[in-house]
Amino acid sequence: MSYEAPEIDNIEDYLRQHETKDMLRFITCGSVDDGKSTLIGRLLHDSKVIFEDQLAAITKDSTRHGTTGEAVDLALLVDGLQSEREQGITIDVAYRFFATDHRKYIIADTPGHEQYTRNMATGASTAQVAILLIDARYGVQVQTRRHSFICSLLGIRHFIIAINKMDLVEYSQARYDEIREEYASFVAALNVPDVRYVPMSALTGDNVVHASTHMPWFQGEPLLTLLDHMPVQRDAKLDTLRLPVQYVNRPNLDFRGYCGTLAAGVVKPGMPVRALPSGKTSTVKAIVTWEGEQPEALAGQAITLTLNDEIDISRGDMLVAADDAVTLGHAFMAHVVWMHDQPLQTGKTYDFKLGTTFTSGQVTEIVHQIDVNTLAQHAAEDLPLNGIALCRVQLTRAVAFDPYDVCKATGSLIVVDRLSNVTVGAGMVVSEAEPVKGGKSLPPVTAESRARRLGQQAARLVVSGPDQQLLAGQLERVLFAAGALPVVVGGDEDVLAERLQAAGLLVIQPGEADGARRLQILCGARDIALSSLEAENGAAAETVLAALREHHILG
Repeated sequence: MSYEAPEIDNIEDYLRQHETKDMLRFITCGSVDDGKSTLIGRLLHDSKVIFEDQLAAITKDSTRHGTTGEAVDLALLVDGLQSEREQGITIDVAYRFFATDHRKYIIADTPGHEQYTRNMATGASTAQVAILLIDARYGVQVQTRRHSFICSLLGIRHFIIAINKMDLVEYSQARYDEIREEYASFVAALNVPDVRYVPMSALTGDNVVHASTHMPWFQGEPLLTLLDHMPVQRDAKLDTLRLPVQYVNRPNLDFRGYCGTLAAGVVKPGMPVRALPSGKTSTVKAIVTWEGEQPEALAGQAITLTLNDEIDISRGDMLVAADDAVTLGHAFMAHVVWMHDQPLQTGKTYDFKLGTTFTSGQVTEIVHQIDVNTLAQHAAEDLPLNGIALCRVQLTRAVAFDPYDVCKATGSLIVVDRLSNVTVGAGMVVSEAEPVKGGKSLPPVTAESRARRLGQQAARLVVSGPDQQLLAGQLERVLFAAGALPVVVGGDEDVLAERLQAAGLLVIQPGEADGARRLQILCGARDIALSSLEAENGAAAETVLAALREHHILG
């Protein structure tokens, strides 16, 4: 089969045709240098949707940044960052759009390097189909397994395994069968219902848009034909109302609307609804959109609801069907993908964003970490970068949620570092967590658990010198601005200082008033002395801050 974009004679007819086509979102993933960007470039090129100036530009750039010899490097159509072209790799997620006679497509090209796994997870979160590329020379790699597992966690139910670079193994059927058998034994444990295989060469175009003449032994369809006829439907596991409230619209005294994107179900005027977590009920008065009032709204639509009763609803609440039994709780089990260099620490306070809800909480337990190579489960005290684990999450307030495999919008979450405001993890809710039983003994609160919660080692800082009070106050301000929890006590309050230090704080205490300015840091068995504090108070405090970080008392 071949495909060429038709000539556009009438723009209105063209737009009407596209309005009736369904949209398919797919992701290309796999190990580094398996040909993901080249595949997308080949799809765009052979579908005749590249402008002449684009083709001329990448032809010119291929001489500087290309990796395909004298041939045009089609990967440059997708790798737009300068650093990507210089290194010949994909770093960020790149989105491209094209259409055939059957469908419209949004492609997410994701990086293969392990250090950019967080970007891959971002691209996969909205995909319906995953194209996993495997280099025919090297077979299934660690990143192939990791990306496959992440895609299955994110609920992607359709995999196309593109065994690429068949031209480099002389289009060998034996090599194709060997890789197919190896991957099939791995993917069987992921419970993916639809897995298809295609041997191909993105560089030469074999089995991408056109059927290959080099592999007559393969009787299947080319990649684009598979995509055009992939029977992808919306997840219909949840057919009852879920409307996370994003914004309360109050333009005047006569209108109060609750705005959000309908996550699941259907809503109509007159329908009884319940607000969570308050539990108050009302009925839908009207459904308002940009086009005016509507008789109903379906999942995926951005709408504003007005109710017949004035009840307390704010951002982060959820509107559900009045008779629907929705899970409302403080704790749940979730698969967490960690995306930060600093490991996830149990007991440390993070911010959690579930839909439109933003609240704080902790990962109280890592039930097990999952080995992406074997899918084996093993115990872990923390979770490193790119690690995946089943965790117990405890929030400070009750939120409404669903398991991720029931409703993605109400079962997904991100983890945010409270100090830097950086997204450090993503999660998928598995189930509500069982409450801790009364007969079960809780572990004691240790110095290590306090340190994880506060992000600092407990220590006493004894400041000596003629202006000790001034320096103590300056040091407290500098440490607090750096995210630490310091407190100043009196020089004669040794008992209080010991108790505050035992609680995990940085206790600043004046010492002797005579002699040169100096500092003694007491942290556990360590006794650290600083004597070079003759600078201005602000500079001296910065010197102390640097010393605390050097000795890993502060992160």
